[in-house]
Amino acid sequence: MPDRINEAARTLLDSHHAVAFTGAGVSVESGIPTFRGPEGLWSRYDPESIELGHFLRNPAESWAVIKEIFYDFFGRAKPNTAHFMLAEMEACGVLREIVTQNIDNLHQEAGSRVVWEFHGTSRTLVCLACHAQHAIADVSLDTLPPLCECGGLLKPNFIFFGEGIPEPARSSSFHAAEACDVMLVIGSTGEVAPASMLPGVARNNGATIIEVNPEPSLFTAGTTDVFLQGKATEVMARLGEAMKIR
Repeated sequence: MPDRINEAARTLLDSHHAVAFTGAGVSVESGIPTFRGPEGLWSRYDPESIELGHFLRNPAESWAVIKEIFYDFFGRAKPNTAHFMLAEMEACGVLREIVTQNIDNLHQEAGSRVVWEFHGTSRTLVCLACHAQHAIADVSLDTLPPLCECGGLLKPNFIFFGEGIPEPARSSSFHAAEACDVMLVIGSTGEVAPASMLPGVARNNGATIIEVNPEPSLFTAGTTDVFLQGKATEVMARLGEAMKIR
């Protein structure tokens, strides 16, 4: 492991356009569970709650689940060491941008500035009638479903099942994958398409893939060049030390 940490550090320091690609695993140590797996949120909640057709037919029912998961629960989460390390890597010029599958806004809270939110964000709501966007801090969730000033139904500004990837996040994310010479994959298992395509796109365009995960993922055997096994916070702290960032 020390040799692989040093190899990853040298690769990142020598890079010209490094990109981080993050999944749910980067936020687990902030108290946000993953969605899939035996301990995932979908083992406790019905994923139909964020299926677009179901939401439109049953907005109050869907919003009760959405509020509990994404605002009562996720709202208490704070950035962890991995989030802060990525922000420091950007600040010192090592990291160019982040592509994230997460909707929790923790990268931005940690200080990262260039973040492509592939699946959208929970921090804003969009009106399905007039398309106005509202910061969640400005909207009361005491009465569900929340409504816009125009009377339209408000929906979280992240993608539901049945929706496409938003722009410009989709195009910008694929451009980042094509342009990078190093991609640092953290906490993504590679199970969710089309986000799972991004490391392969990077690899096919000549990038070195560094992966940080507690267990091998769908990327590990065929896409990853350097596999750093462990918790995101611990591995990123060691990587930062090897890079002399902190």
